[in-house]
Amino acid sequence: MKKITGNKKGIDTILAALLMVVIVVVAAVMVYAWSTGLLGTLLVKPNTGEGPLSPDNFAFSNSTSTTITIRNAGTSNVTLVAYYVTDSNGNQWSKISWTGPTIAPNKATNTIFGIGASCSTCAYQGVASGFASFSSGYSYTVKVVTAKNNPFTFTVTKS
Repeated sequence: MKKITGNKKGIDTILAALLMVVIVVVAAVMVYAWSTGLLGTLLVKPNTGEGPLSPDNFAFSNSTSTTITIRNAGTSNVTLVAYYVTDSNGNQWSKISWTGPTIAPNKATNTIFGIGASCSTCAYQGVASGFASFSSGYSYTVKVVTAKNNPFTFTVTKS
């Protein structure tokens, strides 16, 4: 019997090319993994030390104003520059040009949030006359925005 060995040059060339492709793909995956890991650590935003802010307590002064004692548990001063008060139906009062308080680290300050008649410079979005005052038994979301554009949200319920 005669062995059929034929010409192995063609197979050797194909195997060599296939091996080169595998090596290039593995190298590309390794470079990708390394670069995303490196860039991920280089591009991380530094901690601003701002916040967290939390409500210590709250009270409703009248039907169009609530006072929230806001505590800054962070490591730097936090200045509030805007607020939004939203009811459960999505109606919203906003004051986006607001000179709010600056809260020192580990301190709390009483902050007044007005809507309707208590805030002549506030803007209203929602159903006409849908949210003109705070009503007993309802919850409201108060979102404050800091000078560094970080939002913090609190929920208050009028009893």
